Amino acid sequence: MASETAAWLQAVEVGSERWWQAVAKLGAPLCEPVAEDTYCITFLWRDPAGDESRSATHRVYIDVNSVTNHHAFYPESLQRIAGTDVWYWQVLLPASWRGSYAFIPVDASQLPPDAEGTLEDRRDRHRQWWRSVMGLAQADALNPLPPHASGWAGMLSALHLPGAPDQSAWRVHDRGDGKGQAAQHLKKLHWKSDLLGNQRTVWVYACGQADTPAEQLARPLVLLLDGQHWAERMPIFSALEARTEAGDLPAAVYVLIDVIDGGCRQAELSCNPLFWQAVQHELLPWVAGLVPSSSKPARTVVAGQSLGGLAALYAGLHHPQRFGAVLSQSGSFWWPYVELLQAPPGEACPRKPGSRGRLAELLTDGTLPPGHLRVFLEVGSREDVMIDLNDSVHEGLCQAGHAVAYQQFEGGHDWLCWRGGLLDGLAWLLAAPSGTRTDTALPMAADQAR
Repeated sequence: MASETAAWLQAVEVGSERWWQAVAKLGAPLCEPVAEDTYCITFLWRDPAGDESRSATHRVYIDVNSVTNHHAFYPESLQRIAGTDVWYWQVLLPASWRGSYAFIPVDASQLPPDAEGTLEDRRDRHRQWWRSVMGLAQADALNPLPPHASGWAGMLSALHLPGAPDQSAWRVHDRGDGKGQAAQHLKKLHWKSDLLGNQRTVWVYACGQADTPAEQLARPLVLLLDGQHWAERMPIFSALEARTEAGDLPAAVYVLIDVIDGGCRQAELSCNPLFWQAVQHELLPWVAGLVPSSSKPARTVVAGQSLGGLAALYAGLHHPQRFGAVLSQSGSFWWPYVELLQAPPGEACPRKPGSRGRLAELLTDGTLPPGHLRVFLEVGSREDVMIDLNDSVHEGLCQAGHAVAYQQFEGGHDWLCWRGGLLDGLAWLLAAPSGTRTDTALPMAADQAR
């Protein structure tokens, strides 16, 4: 245990109102450097019912993205300091780490299932249990940063260590105003697709100054998949404004496409040709009539995360005449071979160097139409087999002659990490000269977001 943190936890007045007020003033989690590039992180949770004689809380599980293993049969739990309302848990993390986390307090009736049955039975019961307690997840009330929506388990808290990549463009959002000045330039459309037989919300946002018709037609067009996340859960508008005003991004038109629901997301973003026909023949002509932008493939970016990252690269590889720039973050390049994600019961998915999904295969078998894409790829250093799958796609893209920037960030499959890389990727894709052969990684600056 780090010395300063140990003093906090071993103080005579630990758990007193005065002690908690001091913690609240300092802000949690407690982060103490223990080596040049390592921090001791202490997570704290205050039991609202008091000490163990008054509280029914039996465990306080902690879910830290890419750090704790939610596949484990015995998940990580905070420890109570006897006779107090203080629960804590500690971990060592690199100074460049960033991630989301939540607490899950449970009573004795909500503990994980017993160890009876086969390993497969235990895994199935554990998965069901985990889903059942996710509704109890709560953000850290002591964290000074506002919580953010996860899309699967309520609200999460953010932790940015001092060496994490710069996310200073998100300061306005982190102060509680994610929409910035977007209202006057934001159009909310309802796209009813005849080809897809469904309807959804689409947000169209013109960012930056473009006064004349020529300037408007020169603006890049950026499609953001999982648009509901970037429009509502983690609004990106103020961050785009900041990077545009700083000169890192040109004036551009952003189209944020809602996925409707989980079923539609799975169907449409899994390399679905009909979805991209609908985007090209129904959505984009409609948007162009409302908010003009460039139709040049080199000035058209498709950006997505996870399954959206797979879909973005699919769009570029199969329709290079329309989508010439691709931004893929932690792309689900296992598709359609879901067995690549299989792991031993209770364990995280192991590394599988050389693993390839369908897109990596297509990059090497010569069936794709010719094209010279600009592609920004990134993946988290703690994403296990996803690293190997992205490595294979990166290798295939380079062999096929595409221009690629590829980097790893210290973190996991996390929107909090992706929000910074998304802006960095857009800056690289929209600023570098078209047609330049590149295979590089972007420099990472110290984080200034806190």
